[in-house]
Amino acid sequence: MLQIGRYNTLVVQREVDFGLYLNPKEEEVLLPSKYVPKNTRPGDSLRVFVYTDSEDRPVATTLTPKAVVGDVAYLRVNDTSSIGCFMDWGLEKDLLVPKSEQQSRMRVGDRYVVKVLLDKKTNRVYGSTKLSRHCRKATEDLSVGQQVRLMVYQFSKLGTLCVVDDQFMGLVYHSETFETLKIGNRRPGYIRHIRKDGKIDLSLKKPGPVSIAGSGRVIMDALQKAGGFMPCHDKS
Repeated sequence: MLQIGRYNTLVVQREVDFGLYLNPKEEEVLLPSKYVPKNTRPGDSLRVFVYTDSEDRPVATTLTPKAVVGDVAYLRVNDTSSIGCFMDWGLEKDLLVPKSEQQSRMRVGDRYVVKVLLDKKTNRVYGSTKLSRHCRKATEDLSVGQQVRLMVYQFSKLGTLCVVDDQFMGLVYHSETFETLKIGNRRPGYIRHIRKDGKIDLSLKKPGPVSIAGSGRVIMDALQKAGGFMPCHDKS
């Protein structure tokens, strides 16, 4: 079955003047000539990204988008209109973030953390900056101490909100933040605590004594740079 907004490995069925048709007729997809690899012939298999064109017809490309359906990415606004914002996601057709899916007003040239989604009724791929609406509560396959992938999303009074593994929302408290974080940063992190309501508390360091050696090196480096003394004690 054809997967819109994702990579598909499809077989070339026939060649036309303007490209190649992939997949059997009932789910055929056009790969325009400018994306056709050299010496490709009917019967060959190609790995392509499939989305929809301006007339909502499936179309394939060998270009690599910055994100596929389900991913979270830090994207720049190329243009705005009355229906929403158009984000640069690496393809000729920009990714639309409808006005109803914007957390706040978005400006041309600025970058935002966007989740890429699929409207199953229309097969249109679109984006949203309302991440909490499209993220799930923690599931049973997550565990305390587990390493996860973080995308810094927003700052709050309590700490830094992050998207965890492109699927969940988590928080790094100020007391657990030992480095400068910026919106759009992607880095590893660790699950510190999973609450009963499904929310996740995060840490930038691996829990337990494993992280002590690394912290020790940071302290020694800071001491050396300060000439061997810092005005700190166990309550600092």
